[in-house]
Amino acid sequence: MPVAIYPGSFDPLTNGHLSLIQRSLKMFDKVIVAIAVNPKKTPLFTEDERRDLIREAVQDPRVEVDAFHGLLVDYVRRRGGSVIVRGLRAVSDFEYEFQLANMNRKLAPTVETVFMMTGEDYFYISSQLVREVASFGGDVTGLVPPNVHEALKAKFARKT
Repeated sequence: MPVAIYPGSFDPLTNGHLSLIQRSLKMFDKVIVAIAVNPKKTPLFTEDERRDLIREAVQDPRVEVDAFHGLLVDYVRRRGGSVIVRGLRAVSDFEYEFQLANMNRKLAPTVETVFMMTGEDYFYISSQLVREVASFGGDVTGLVPPNVHEALKAKFARKT
């Protein structure tokens, strides 16, 4: 089976992300969770922190956690992948993801994009929303893995 690449910022990892990883493992022998590093953004968690949080939350030997800079399709080719996994939460996600998938196809015709619908329990969750709620001391239990919940509490305790 092909190697699947699941890219994202994962700042932080949510239960929606975990659901997509677990469901991807039903279709692919190996899933590389690829943290996209954007130098123009200032993430809440460092690249290393995100890598560690994902590894601790997933703990499946078929899942590798990595990071990349630059074009996703270049990374996919370097890693020997042939499939990009993307999650769709709502119709509003589709237009942007559709554009990305077509650009990626133009740049790398042999790389396919597979869209997976987010489960009904997680369609409203985004990393940005989780960060915002946690920053105000809101309870994000059930939205993120327990280790991420603890990391968010620690991160925002230091900021206040």
